[in-house]
Amino acid sequence: MLRNRTIRAAAFESMCPDNAPSDMLYDYHKSVAAGGIGMTTLAYAAVTRSGLSFERQLWIRPEVIPGLRKITEAIHKEGAAASIQLGHCGNMSHRNICGCTPISASSGINIYSPTIVRGMKPSEITAISKAFGHAVNMAREAGMDAVEIHAGHGYLISQFLSPYTNHRRDEYGGSLQNRMRFMKMCMDEVMKAAGSDMAVLVKVNMRDGFKGGMELDETLEVARTLQDECGAHALILSGGFVSRAPMYVMRGAMPIRTLTYYMPAGWLPVCVRLFGRMMVPAVPFKEAYFLEDALKFREALHLPLVYIGGLISREKIDEVLNDGFEFVSMARALLNDPAFVNRMKEDEQAYCDCGHSNYCIGRMYTLEMACHKKVKDLPECLVKEIEQLEGK
Repeated sequence: MLRNRTIRAAAFESMCPDNAPSDMLYDYHKSVAAGGIGMTTLAYAAVTRSGLSFERQLWIRPEVIPGLRKITEAIHKEGAAASIQLGHCGNMSHRNICGCTPISASSGINIYSPTIVRGMKPSEITAISKAFGHAVNMAREAGMDAVEIHAGHGYLISQFLSPYTNHRRDEYGGSLQNRMRFMKMCMDEVMKAAGSDMAVLVKVNMRDGFKGGMELDETLEVARTLQDECGAHALILSGGFVSRAPMYVMRGAMPIRTLTYYMPAGWLPVCVRLFGRMMVPAVPFKEAYFLEDALKFREALHLPLVYIGGLISREKIDEVLNDGFEFVSMARALLNDPAFVNRMKEDEQAYCDCGHSNYCIGRMYTLEMACHKKVKDLPECLVKEIEQLEGK
């Protein structure tokens, strides 16, 4: 039982050098727990090394359990519950990070790395599904109250679900029933491992966010399958594809200057400066931007649903909860102000002043995720970009 209906979303922190929890990760989640959140979620823990997408990403394995337990104990002392997002990036990686040729539902090229991608063998599909179950057992050992399975945003489970990335001709490709097979295998292992003492949430796409991706007819069927066949305890309703429509997930501007400023010198930042706005077009931000689609899922499903996407005021959060969603999930609002939930308790007009320039997103791929308002001595070129993107 959570103390309230708020959840810190599993937004990538980039606070795990050597793929292990750090003091910075400890301090951040402790601060969010102290700020009144019902449950805080450690982001994007890879279930195997091949599932790593970033150098500073968490990889759940036996040697990091003591560090994770230290974090969960601190979260619990502050009165919040602790969750961890478990996933596999699939094709969104590079050999020098994941230690192998990146794998996916089908072979191809990841233009964002860029690198060759190899379609998974049936034996690998079985092994990765079992890795999800092993990861749940380690999460329990680390003191987690819940796990969040990442089945959206164009990562591995999503790569099997979407016809955009799944071109297989065996029992894992073609029809939606076949494309859901890997997801169901993973969920079978997860639910067996979770038993009766861990909650299982699943992040799913309502739309992939581009022509040729999944739309509501198929994603609703995925959600019904997770509810009726897989036994998920709750769904987190999201959308977008990191490799194809990243700003559909996050909305607002992509700060190209910030992104390239923090990149290591080389040809990549030059290419991003020249072509970044074509590759990653902005998608206008509006409060509760996923709500219209999420209401259709609320009407069609009976299991608990978590609304996520563009919540920055108590007024809108109250509206979403009154629309029948059991929980609300936030990320940038809590990066801007870790005590935002406590502030909402005291002020019915509480509002987060995030400007949606997404400096935090541009920075997180190289350094830790941070709001520009918390960073001292920002370079003048980045200050100017933020002001321009925020219309100041």
